[in-house]
This record gives sequence, structure tokens and C-alpha cells, in this order.
Amino acid sequence: MSMGTDVLSVRMDQELLERLRRHAAKRGMSVQDYVVRTLIRDDFDQRFQAAVEETDRFYGVT
Repeated sequence: MSMGTDVLSVRMDQELLERLRRHAAKRGMSVQDYVVRTLIRDDFDQRFQAAVEETDRFYGVT
């Protein structure tokens, strides 16, 4: 299996970007490194699913 790279482009508002910058700076990381590290965490899938379910409940989807 060959390991390649892809590019992910994300559009976000200024407030979210500033929050990410602060979190990354606390860890001495770039925003890109912080986001990648967050995505590869072992518990990311569970945390993401919980966030989706909470959002659905907030908007009355479920």
C-alpha cells in the first residue's frame, strides 16, 4: 500500500481561526500541525460522533 499525501482546504470564520491559533500557540505548534494532531488522536472518531449527536439534538434533528 502506497502512502501519498492529499490537500485539505478548510474555510472557517475569523473567530474559529483565532481559537485554533491560541490552542496551537499554547502547545508551540502551527495551526496546521495542531489540526492534524487533533485529527489523528485515537479518540477523534468518538469525539466527532459525540459532537455530531449533540449538534443534531441542538437543532432537533433526532
